[in-house]
Amino acid sequence: MDKVFQSVFYLFLIIILFKLSQFAYRVIRERRYMKELAQSGMPYIDKMDGYQFEIYLKALFQQLGYKPQVTQKSGDFGADLVMKGKDKIVIQAKRYGVKNRVSLSAVQEVYGAKAYYKANQAWVVTNSYFTKQAKELAAACDVTLVDRADLQKFINEINPVFKAREIFENITPEPRKCPKCGQDLVVRDGNGCSSFPSCRHTEKINKEVSKSRPSL
Repeated sequence: MDKVFQSVFYLFLIIILFKLSQFAYRVIRERRYMKELAQSGMPYIDKMDGYQFEIYLKALFQQLGYKPQVTQKSGDFGADLVMKGKDKIVIQAKRYGVKNRVSLSAVQEVYGAKAYYKANQAWVVTNSYFTKQAKELAAACDVTLVDRADLQKFINEINPVFKAREIFENITPEPRKCPKCGQDLVVRDGNGCSSFPSCRHTEKINKEVSKSRPSL
C-alpha cells in the first residue's frame, strides 16, 4: 500500500507542477504580449481616424527610406499611399474596428493601383484582420496583406523614432461630412450629423472613415 500511495502522491505532484508551469507560461506570454502591444502603440492606432492612420504609415515607411509620391486629391485609383524607394509600393490603409474584417474589394483596388502607378508591390495594411476571400485573392494576385499581428510586429521591428501616440494627439482628424445634408459629423453614440435633430443621419464609429482625403 505504501508503494501505491507513493505512486499516487508522485503522480499528483507531477500534475500540480505541470499545471503551475502552464500557468507561469501563460503569465509570461501575456506580459510579453502586453509589452509588445504597448511598444507598437496599437491602442493609439485603434483610436486614429483613417487620415491619421495614413500619416502614421507614411512616417513609418519614410523611416525605412521611402519617399511619398504625390497622388490626386480625389480619384486615387485605389492607393492611399504611394511610396518610392528601392521598390515602389502602393498601399491601401484600412483603419477599421477590430471586429470588422477587410474584404476582397481592398485587394482588388490596390491591385489596380499597382498597375496604374507602375509599382513593384501592392500592400493592404490594417489594424484589423482580413476575410478568407481577401486572403485567397491576395495570394492569387501577389498582394501583401499586413493584418493587426503583422503590423504590430512590423512596428516593433522598425522601432520608429516617433510614436503612434504623437500622431494621434498632434494630427487633426480629417473632417467628415454628412452624406445627406453636408454638415459636419460629430461623435455621439456613433458618428452623427451636427445638424441633429433636423438631420438624423448616423454611422457606426467602428467602421472605416471617409474615403476623401487631402493629398500627401
